[in-house]
Amino acid sequence: MRSHRLLVWLRRAPRTASLPHRSPRRLLLPLLGAWVLLAAALAPQALQAAQPVFTTPEQRPVPLRSQPWPSGSFLVLAYHDVDDDEADQRYLAVTTRKLVGEFAWLRENGYQPVSVQQILDAHAGRSPLPEKAVLLSFDDGFSSFYTRVFPLLRAYQWPALWAPVGSWLDALPDQPIDFGGLVTPRERFATWEQVREVHRSGLVEIGAHTQNLHFGHIANPQGNTQPAAASLFYDQQDGRYESHAQFEARISQDVQAITGRIARHTGQPPRAWVWPYGAMHGRSWQIARQHGYQLSFSLEPGLANAADLDNIPRFLISADLRLSQFADFITGIQDAEPLRAAHVDLDYVYDSDPEQQERNIDALVQRIHDMRLNTVFLQAFADPQGDGLVRAVYFPNRVLPMRADLFNRVAWQLRTRSQARVYAWMPVLAFDLEPGLARVGHAAAVEPFDGGSHEAAPSIPAPPAPGQYSRLSPFDPAARQAIRTLYEDLGWQAAFSGVLFHDDAMLTEDEDLSAPALQAYRDAGFTGALPVPLEDAEQQQRWMRFKTGALTDFTLELVDAVRGVRGAHVRSARNVFAGTITEPGSERWLAQNFRQALAAYDWTVPMVMPLMEQVPRRQIDAWLDGIVDAVARIPGALDKTVFEVQAVDWLQPDQEGRQRRIPSAEIAHWLRRLNLRGARHLAYYPDDFKHQHPDAASMRRHLSNHWFPLP
Repeated sequence: MRSHRLLVWLRRAPRTASLPHRSPRRLLLPLLGAWVLLAAALAPQALQAAQPVFTTPEQRPVPLRSQPWPSGSFLVLAYHDVDDDEADQRYLAVTTRKLVGEFAWLRENGYQPVSVQQILDAHAGRSPLPEKAVLLSFDDGFSSFYTRVFPLLRAYQWPALWAPVGSWLDALPDQPIDFGGLVTPRERFATWEQVREVHRSGLVEIGAHTQNLHFGHIANPQGNTQPAAASLFYDQQDGRYESHAQFEARISQDVQAITGRIARHTGQPPRAWVWPYGAMHGRSWQIARQHGYQLSFSLEPGLANAADLDNIPRFLISADLRLSQFADFITGIQDAEPLRAAHVDLDYVYDSDPEQQERNIDALVQRIHDMRLNTVFLQAFADPQGDGLVRAVYFPNRVLPMRADLFNRVAWQLRTRSQARVYAWMPVLAFDLEPGLARVGHAAAVEPFDGGSHEAAPSIPAPPAPGQYSRLSPFDPAARQAIRTLYEDLGWQAAFSGVLFHDDAMLTEDEDLSAPALQAYRDAGFTGALPVPLEDAEQQQRWMRFKTGALTDFTLELVDAVRGVRGAHVRSARNVFAGTITEPGSERWLAQNFRQALAAYDWTVPMVMPLMEQVPRRQIDAWLDGIVDAVARIPGALDKTVFEVQAVDWLQPDQEGRQRRIPSAEIAHWLRRLNLRGARHLAYYPDDFKHQHPDAASMRRHLSNHWFPLP
C-alpha cells in the first residue's frame, strides 16, 4: 500500500527536533513526548486483562427506550398499500388485519396521532405537541387508503397525511400504471374524487409525492438507476449529465404540476412534500419551498422534532410485521445503533480496465456486506502518488481533473447492496489548485509583519513546514471559493450520508503566515511578531484558538455547501489527532480542539493508532484505556466519538519494504479493548479488500453489530 514521507514531531521541542519516517496519507503529529509520559503513568494497567468498566446500578443510565421522548418530538409511520388477504410486498403492503392491530396497539399504549397542522403549530411555538405524538402517513395514492384506511381513521377520529403521485391519479379508468416498471391495474390507485372526499373530512392532509418523478433514471456512466427527483440524469448516448439548470427546470415543472393539481382538487395548496423513495435533495427542496411547502419527509431513521421540518425522518413499514415486531420497533425508536465503519481507499478500487474495476467493486461490496458494517468512509479524491496532495478526484467537477467517474457508482452500490451508509472522505485544504492561490506559509519561508508596520508579506506560493501537507490557505477567499465549489459539485454528483473531513485541516504553531492569513490576524486585532514566541503562552494560545476556530468554521461552510445541494440529512464528521483528547495543550501545535469538534460535528473521529504514535507495545492497552477514559469524562462525548484504529504499520515495513499488515487478531484486540472500556463507535483504516485484510471473521466478531451486538 502506498505512503508518503512525513515527520514525527517531538512536541516537547516543536521547532527543532524531528524524526523522519513513512506514514499513510495522514499528517502525523503524534505528540510523542506526551504519549510516552501518559503510557508510563498507566503502564501497570497494561498487564491487566480487558474488562468492562463497572458501574453500580444507580450510576447506570436509563435505557433510551425507557426514557420520555424529548420535547417537541414525534414519530412518523410511513405506510403504503393495504391488502385484505395477502400483503403484496411489491407495493410494501400490510394486511388490513395487521393495520387494525397496529392502530389498536398505538391507542392502548398511549400514542397520540397528530395532524400536520399540530406539527406546524408546535414549530411556530403556538402550542406544544402531546407526549408520544405520532403522524400517520400513507404514500403513493393507493385506493386502499380510501377503502380500508379512511374508515379506520373516521372510527378513531385520527388525523393522517396522504401523499399521492399526481400522474397515477390522472390516469384514465382503464389505463395501466407503470409502478417502477411493474405494470399495475388502474383500480389499485385512487381517484381525484376520492382525494376530495377524504380532504373534506378534515382528518386527512393531502401532501405531494411528486407529479411524475416516482421512478429511477440512469444516474452515472455505469448505468445505475437512482431516484429521478434527487439525481442528475446521465445520457449514455451523449455521454454527459444534464446541467444543473436542466435539473432545476425539470424539478420546478414537476413541483408546479403536482401543487396545482392538489390545490385545484382540494381547494388547499399542499404543505407537505414526501420524497419518492425517501431520497431527499437539497436543491429540489429549495424549489419546493418556493412553492409553499413547509415540511419535508424522508425515510431517515429516528424520531422527528417540530423544531426541524426540513428533514423529517419516518419509520418505513416495509413488511407485514408481527405485532410484537411493530411494538419493538416503536418502543425502540430512540435506540441508536453503534456506528461501525471501514475506511476505504477508492484508489485501490480504480483500475484502467473497466472489467477489473467492476470486479474490485463487487469484492468491496461483498466484503462490507459479509462483515455487516453499517458505515463506510469512502475516499472521494485521488491520491495515487501517496503524497497527500490532491490533484484529481473521483467525480465530475468544475475545479480539478477527474481521474474517473467512480465515487457515485461505488457509493450507490455500497448503499443498495450492503445497506451501508457512505461518508464522502475529502480533504479540506490539500488541493493542487492554481499557483496564484495562497498556500499555507511558515516562518522559514514567509516574512511576517511586525508590530510596527503591520505590513503583510507578498502573496507568493510558500512551502509548508517540513513534513507537512501542501495546503491552501484557509484565509484566502479565492481558495475557499474554489474548495467550496468542489464540495458543491460532490453534492450534485452522488448520493451519500455524510462528509468525513481529512486530517489536513490543521495548522502548526509556525503556520499560516501567508498574506491573506496575516491580514486576517491583523483584522482580528493581533499585534507583534508572528509566529508568536512559545514563551508568550497566553498570546500563542489565543492565536492558535483563532486558527482552530477558522478551520472549524471553514469545514462547517463546506458542510453547508453540500447540504444546500444534497439535503439537510447530510452528516458531518472530522478526523482529529488522538492528542487532542489526552493533551488539551496540543491545540497550540495543531489548531485542533477535541471539545470544539464535538460541538461542531455530528461525529468526531480521533485516529487512535498506537503504532503510528510509537506507543511501546506493552503499554498499548493502557494507552487505549486512557483515551477512552478521557473521552468518557466529557458528558455525552462517547455518543459522538468514533475511535478509529490502524490496520497497517506505516513505520515498520515488511521484509520487502511494503507497509506491514498488522495481524487481524491484534486489530481485533484493540477494538475489543476499546469497546469493553466504553467506546461504542468504532472504525479501522485502511480496509484492504484485495487481500481480505483485516480478516472478515475477526472483524465480524469484534466490530459488527450483527455478529457481535455489544453496546
